[in-house]
Amino acid sequence: MTRRIDIVEVGPRDGLQNDPANLSVAQKLEFIARLEAAGVRRMESGSFVSPKAVPKMADSPAVFAGVDRTRPTRHIALALNETGMRRAIEAKADEINFVLVASEAFGRRNQGMSPQESADMLAKCAPLAHEAGIPLTATISVAFGDPYTGDVDIAVVGSLAAQAQRAGVAELALGDTIGAATPWDVRRAIDRVRIEAPDVFLRMHFHDTRGAGLANVFAAVEAGIDVIDASCGGIGGCPFAPAATGNVATEDVVWMLERAGFETGLDLARLIETAKWLETVLGHPVASALSRAGVFPA
Repeated sequence: MTRRIDIVEVGPRDGLQNDPANLSVAQKLEFIARLEAAGVRRMESGSFVSPKAVPKMADSPAVFAGVDRTRPTRHIALALNETGMRRAIEAKADEINFVLVASEAFGRRNQGMSPQESADMLAKCAPLAHEAGIPLTATISVAFGDPYTGDVDIAVVGSLAAQAQRAGVAELALGDTIGAATPWDVRRAIDRVRIEAPDVFLRMHFHDTRGAGLANVFAAVEAGIDVIDASCGGIGGCPFAPAATGNVATEDVVWMLERAGFETGLDLARLIETAKWLETVLGHPVASALSRAGVFPA
C-alpha cells in the first residue's frame, strides 16, 4: 500500500500575513477556491488576532463568512487568546489552531506571553472549543530556535506538548518559525514530544529560511509523521521574526513526496498554476522551485 501524507495548506494565513501585498477579501477567497480545486481539504484560512498586530488578517471574519461551505474543506482559524478563540468560534471555524510559544523573547513580542503563560492560556481557552464541538489543535512556535536568543530548550517544548495533551488538543504541530531546524533537530524534537505527549497526533511546520525545509520534511516523514504544513508558492513569514522567509512550498513538498511514492491527494499541476497566479496578485515572484522549473519528468 502507498502511504498517504496529508498537507495542511497554510498559504491563506501564514502565507499572506507578512507579505508586502494587500489582497482583498475577494482575492483571498479566489486563492482559497483555487487551492480547493487543487484538492486541498485542510487549510488555515485566517487568524483571529489583534488587527493592530497583524493588520493583513483583520478581514478574517469576512473571509470565513465568504468561503464555500458546500465544499469538503476544513477551514482552520488561528487564535492566541480567549478573545481570538471566541471570535473563531463565532466565525464558525471548522478547526481552531491555538499557538503556544517555546521561548520567552519571541513570546513576548509575538503574543505578549511567556511559554508557561501561553500554556496557561490554552488551558483556559480549550474548554470553549470543546464546548462548541470544534476540533482543537495547537502549534508550538519557535520550537527549534528563537530569532532573538538562539537555541530553544527542548525541555520547554516537551513540557508544552504535555500540557497541550492535558488540555485536550488532538493534534500538535512543532513549528520551525524561523527556519532554524536541521533534520537531526527534527528527529530529536519528535522523539522528545512522543515521550512527553504520547497520545497527541503530531504535525510539522517548516520554513525554508536557511534552505533545509524539504530536508526537514524528509526527516519528519522518515520519523513517521503523516501531516505536514505547507504554503502554496512558498510564501509566508512571521511579522515578529526578523528575516523570516516563507514556508516550505506546497508544490515542492508534493512533488518530492509523490516522486517517492507517497500519496497526497493534491493536483500538482493546479498547485503550480495557483503559485503562478499568486505572482500576478502579489506583484512579485514566489519562492517555490516547481513554479520556476516545473515538474520532472515534464
